[in-house]
Amino acid sequence: MKKFSVLLLFVAITGATIAQPYPFQNTTLSDDERLDNLISLMTLEEKIDNLSSRPAGAPRLGVQNTRIVEGLHGLAFSGPANWAVKGEGEAPTTTFPQAIGLAQMWDPELHEQLAAWEAYEARYLRQNENYGKAGLIVLAPNADLGRDIRWGRTEECYGEDAYLASVLTVAYVKGLQGDHPRYWKTASLMKHFLANSNENNRFTNSSDFDERLWREYYSYPFYKGVTEGGSRAFMAAYNKHNGIPCHVHPMLEDIAVAEWGQNGIICTDGGGLARLVTEHQYFPGLPEATAACIKAGITMFLDQYKTPLQEALDRGLITEKDVDEAVRGTLRVMLKLGLLDDGADNPYASIGISDTIRPWTKPEAQELALKATRKSIVLMKNESLLPLNKEKLTSIAVIGPSADLVVPDWYAGAPPYHASVLDGIRNAVGEEVTVRFAASNKADSAVIAARESDIAIVCIGNHPLSYGLGWGQNYVASDGREEVDRQAISLEQEDLARLVKAANPNTVLVLVSSFPYAIPWSKENIPSILHITQSSQELGNGLADILFGIESPAGRLVQTWPASIDQLPPILDYDIRNGRTYMYSRYEPLFAFGHGLSYTSFEYSGLSTSKPAIADGESVEVSLDVKNTGPVDSDEVVQLYVSFPNSGVERPRKALKGFKRVHIPAGESRRVTIPLKAEELKYWDVAQQAFVLEKGAVELLVGASSEDIRLEGGLEAK
Repeated sequence: MKKFSVLLLFVAITGATIAQPYPFQNTTLSDDERLDNLISLMTLEEKIDNLSSRPAGAPRLGVQNTRIVEGLHGLAFSGPANWAVKGEGEAPTTTFPQAIGLAQMWDPELHEQLAAWEAYEARYLRQNENYGKAGLIVLAPNADLGRDIRWGRTEECYGEDAYLASVLTVAYVKGLQGDHPRYWKTASLMKHFLANSNENNRFTNSSDFDERLWREYYSYPFYKGVTEGGSRAFMAAYNKHNGIPCHVHPMLEDIAVAEWGQNGIICTDGGGLARLVTEHQYFPGLPEATAACIKAGITMFLDQYKTPLQEALDRGLITEKDVDEAVRGTLRVMLKLGLLDDGADNPYASIGISDTIRPWTKPEAQELALKATRKSIVLMKNESLLPLNKEKLTSIAVIGPSADLVVPDWYAGAPPYHASVLDGIRNAVGEEVTVRFAASNKADSAVIAARESDIAIVCIGNHPLSYGLGWGQNYVASDGREEVDRQAISLEQEDLARLVKAANPNTVLVLVSSFPYAIPWSKENIPSILHITQSSQELGNGLADILFGIESPAGRLVQTWPASIDQLPPILDYDIRNGRTYMYSRYEPLFAFGHGLSYTSFEYSGLSTSKPAIADGESVEVSLDVKNTGPVDSDEVVQLYVSFPNSGVERPRKALKGFKRVHIPAGESRRVTIPLKAEELKYWDVAQQAFVLEKGAVELLVGASSEDIRLEGGLEAK
């Protein structure tokens, strides 16, 4: 009997050991205690395997693997977009407007919802038995700033303003990661640290600017993404900053890690390790470059790194302790994803298992895509032509190379369906209205279609993949994408708009584009102009809803649209004070930062602040009344700018520090309140090495764009 009791005790103990064999699986321990234990149990080979962009986990210890995936405006799989070929684990995914279009919504709450949906699809594809190969580390958002509209990757960013980009970066990070206190739905890995906003020469050029611009402008969205959003991952940029390649720059450890608390993944960009030796010629060989990356804070390689890493270890350039510190960051992210334990308490572990309906087929996915598309559209000009009344139309001409085209950009996924502008208009008018289509003016087809129709809608813009050309190539100088900056900002296809306008004065210009254009002729001559970005699966339906007044447009531009290319400083000049962005430009813009019209009018009045002065650590509520004085229910984007008239240091002439998108029915008023934090009024004091609130007058400028200021007030910083 005694032997039987001992046997039962042994079974009970070993059973418990099997259920929880290692301390790192004990979720009651701190994260660092769990990581200490896990790293102590891993072999050197296992540690090295987890410095990859496909962290291998540790199967013998029960640690799951994962991988990186793209996710700028819907979940995609790593690598160039290709809707025709399904790659490893690939599936349709809900596809929203490009990131620059999502920024044009000026709607952080919806921004967060879209990211949360994307994360839900990532979990589903990871955990559903029919897929199971997707990753949980999402390469998004792109927190780089679009300081120059010629940047080939403008489509990926949130525009030229650091404050707006920081707010949207935080929202996207929170959406991707969720709000659970222990687990993340996915991990947000921001790109590209730092000041990576030119494509040509990006492997060798140095983005040079002073410490104040580093703190106040270029790093600000990343800083907020880490400290407010909670991201614990970002990608280092290809370029140098002030002569030092970003992959080995002291800013990684000295600021991002030591100051901000970025204790997770810092990864190389694809091929970035090798380019430290080749293009940058910063190290004599790959072992030296690999060792320098590890010591600088890199924890993940998007490169062939194992052989040079092993050689660096063999030569004593780094030690296993260095590898332990590097892999700790990647394992920390994997811990937050729930890959180190059984997931019993992880609310995201059942996605795709208990709910087996494919997310991209659900009505809410279509509704989100449609809502985002509508909200992203900017009405740039309107001389009473829009909205169209389909009850009074007998025919519409839909014209242009972008009219029957929905294309992915370089990092887009494959949507379950897509609707072009032509599709959307046909869906909207049904069979009661004749719809004529001409892709171009071959044999005068566009002119004839326009002449014979009540309304002509011309759709022109760029092609994000250059109609299938190879890497680094474009058909026209005004196009751009990864590794190709734009060499022109005029729109070659504008000649088509000229011909159509001559044939039919009731012409609507729809710019379907990833970036701004200089279109002074169209602004002067075409009655109505709309801007919509590429790739949304609901592109055409969303645009049709705006054209026919189902919803009033309220999108706002997030970059300054110049009148001509000579208004732009040299593209490699990273000192924005030399006339770049709405904050420092010396020219009147063609369309201002923050510009956007609606089908109604708004009256601003009653500006007040909750208190007359603000001190460090405080916030003030800036309030005003906004009345919809027109006939249509509509959103309005109220924008708060500040200036510092008596500043003792150089400051922008005005800078966005708050905004709110609010829906106001026709004839009604809303009291709009925008919080203004003292933190957002500070500048970086180089001597004190800190953000400092400068005492003195702060001018408050409230309006509908950076150039359309409706109310002015004041505040004292003390």
